[in-house]
Amino acid sequence: MPATQQFPFAAFVVEVAFLGDHTVFALGDGSLRWVEGNVAKKAEIHSGAILSAAPTRDGKAMVTGGDDGKVVLVDASSAVKRIALVEKKWIDHVATGPDGAVAFAAGRQVFIRLGDGREKVLDLERAVGGLAFAPKGTRLAVASYDAVTLWWAGTDAEPVRLAWKGAHLGVAFSPDNRFVVSAMQENALHGWRLEDGKDMRMSGYPAKTRSLAWTPKGRFLATSGANSAVLWPFQSKNGPMGKQPTLVGGRADMLATRVAAHPREEKVAIGYQDGMVILADIGERKEVALRKAGGGPISALAFDKTGKRLAYGTEDGTGAIVTL
Repeated sequence: MPATQQFPFAAFVVEVAFLGDHTVFALGDGSLRWVEGNVAKKAEIHSGAILSAAPTRDGKAMVTGGDDGKVVLVDASSAVKRIALVEKKWIDHVATGPDGAVAFAAGRQVFIRLGDGREKVLDLERAVGGLAFAPKGTRLAVASYDAVTLWWAGTDAEPVRLAWKGAHLGVAFSPDNRFVVSAMQENALHGWRLEDGKDMRMSGYPAKTRSLAWTPKGRFLATSGANSAVLWPFQSKNGPMGKQPTLVGGRADMLATRVAAHPREEKVAIGYQDGMVILADIGERKEVALRKAGGGPISALAFDKTGKRLAYGTEDGTGAIVTL
């Protein structure tokens, strides 16, 4: 089994990211932990729990949102900058985009801060379920009830409404900007082809899909919510329509809770309810166990930009870095 550094944080691991040479864990107790060598340094950045977190596109910082209404930017040197404070609100979702763009949601409002200093507030009819910036430009997808709306954050143009009945709890653009996919309240995904708004439905999950990850060049969308990682093919013009998904990392009695795609190769890391982590090669169908079963469910999972290290976190507070 590959070399692993393990840390007992004793708090739910919300997110993990590699910032430069450091690995940073965002925890449910409101703190961040920077791993330098064999030491995990602690910094209290929220007075309550961290509810959402995302690394910036350049990989140099992490944005966090808390139940104290704060949105915070923390860089690899551990410098902390408060981006915003929304009084008496929880920051449920954050998203980072090109050129330093940041979006965050509190209830039925979405706040956008562009890298050039421009700001915008979106008022929605229903609570926000998820946010995602397009791969390029400042187009923002907002998941809500009965629709995903696409906004041009830097203009006053009317949003495009991609309607589908039900609650949308997460959203992602494909890396080539041809598709948008949402995770539904029901055990299914829904997608749209952006050039013509064509619908696509991806169902058959035994549980909700909470984790989405695109493999290099967007060939596959890897998802959690089943007894394996479910990989939908998006190579063709029609995406997964009329096609069956590829299944890797199958386990008869255990659900996958998190997935992370290797940045350079057709491989995916899979975390499970029982704490196990597997690395699967999609093409060769080879699998390697990186962590044995035991402990809480995997709640965070990320590769570094080279694909040589993988970090994971669990709901019961264990964080770890695996050198592959």
